[in-house]
Amino acid sequence: MNLSFFDQFMSPYLLGIPLILISLLFPTLLFPSPGNRWITNRVSTLQSWFIYTITKQLMIPLNKKGHKWALILSSLMIFLLSINLLGLLPYTFTPTTQLSMNLALAFPLWLATLLTGLRNQPSASLGHLLPEGTPTPLIPALIMIETTSLLIRPLALGVRLTANLTAGHLLIQLISTATAVLFSIMPAISALTACVLLLLTILEVAVAMIQAYVFVLLLSLYLQENI
Repeated sequence: MNLSFFDQFMSPYLLGIPLILISLLFPTLLFPSPGNRWITNRVSTLQSWFIYTITKQLMIPLNKKGHKWALILSSLMIFLLSINLLGLLPYTFTPTTQLSMNLALAFPLWLATLLTGLRNQPSASLGHLLPEGTPTPLIPALIMIETTSLLIRPLALGVRLTANLTAGHLLIQLISTATAVLFSIMPAISALTACVLLLLTILEVAVAMIQAYVFVLLLSLYLQENI
């Protein structure tokens, strides 16, 4: 019984071929490609407004040097947002519930921000490991603590996204199972559970959007520290 709850987080296979790559590429088909005309249709106009709004929000914490990252941060935001929302549909697979994938997204981008700081301003980047005014006896311990907190950032990014989405999917499956089981025994309780399920689904839609935004926003804050 417990294993069946976690089966939804396993990558589906077809003829021995993992379908996770198809689930990663499918969201790109939902966004229409821009045409030669200035204004094509309502969908393209809405898409342009949505991308502009996301880019504007992500670039607020950054200075002009960080605006070079606008394309990759906006693309990552739309990618995570699409996958998280599509994963809430029935009989779908959510790749962002896999810790390996989230770490594969978080670690290279975090490392890129760190290397950018070490290349452009090494003194300021290393200065974050030792706050000004630290007592001399605490310097070695504080450097170790700050280094550990720096190195744990990509792990925290990946675990945060994985844990929030996994917990939401498990709650939805548990409550939906309870609704189906109680339908023939106690219809009134089953209807109440269905209302809770509806509210939880709305909450999970918000969580899917917020977690995608938090993931990219933290990356932009890490970038701001190094530029």
